[in-house]
Amino acid sequence: MKNTKQSLPRRVFMMITGILFICICVGSYRLSGFGVDAFTCMNLGISGYLGMVFGTWQLLVNAVILVWVFFTVRHCIGAGTIVNMVCVGYGADLICWLFQDVWQVEMTLPLRIIALLLGCLFAGMGVAFYMAAEMGIAPYDSVALIIEKMTKGKIPFQYARVASDVTVVLVGAAFCLMAGNDLWMILGVGTVCNAFLNGPLIQFFRTHVAEPLMNR
Repeated sequence: MKNTKQSLPRRVFMMITGILFICICVGSYRLSGFGVDAFTCMNLGISGYLGMVFGTWQLLVNAVILVWVFFTVRHCIGAGTIVNMVCVGYGADLICWLFQDVWQVEMTLPLRIIALLLGCLFAGMGVAFYMAAEMGIAPYDSVALIIEKMTKGKIPFQYARVASDVTVVLVGAAFCLMAGNDLWMILGVGTVCNAFLNGPLIQFFRTHVAEPLMNR
C-alpha cells in the first residue's frame, strides 16, 4: 500500500472508523454481562481494585505500554495511537452510561447475546481497520507485533495476540478477586472468545476487508 497524500482522507476515515468500532466493541462486551474483551478485563479488574475510573486507568496503562512501544516498534506510533488511548476507555464508558443510565435499557438475554456478538465482530474489525490505515495503533495492539519481532517471526501476529490476551485476562481476574468484586461481570464466555479468536479475526479482517478497502 502506498501512503500518498491522496490517500490521507481515506486513511483518516479508516482510523476513526476503526477506533469507533473498538469503542462499540468494549461497550458491547460490558453490556452483555458475558465478560469483556481481554484488555478491558485486565483494566476493569485493576481499576476496580484501585477504585479508579475505568477510562482514566486505561489511559494510564496505555501510556506505560507506549514507552515500551517507543523503544521497540516505534513505527506503530501515530495519530491513531493517541486518539485510541484517549477515546476508547471513555467512549465505552459513554456507551454504557447511555444504555444503563439514560435510556435505561433492560438487557434481556436476547439483547445480551446480540451485544456479545457485536463485541466479537467489532473487536476484530476495529483493530483491522486502524491497522490498515497505518496512522498508529493502540499501545496494547502493538504488543503482539513486539512479540512477533522479538521472536523473529517464529510466533506470528495472530498467535502472539492470543498469548498476550490470555495473559492480561489472568491478570484482570486476579485483581478482580483480590478486590472482592464479581468476577463473572468481567470474565465469561465473551472474554474466552475474545482471548482466543481476536487474533485470527483481526488477521482475517485485515486481509479480506480493511486492506482491500484501502487499496481500492
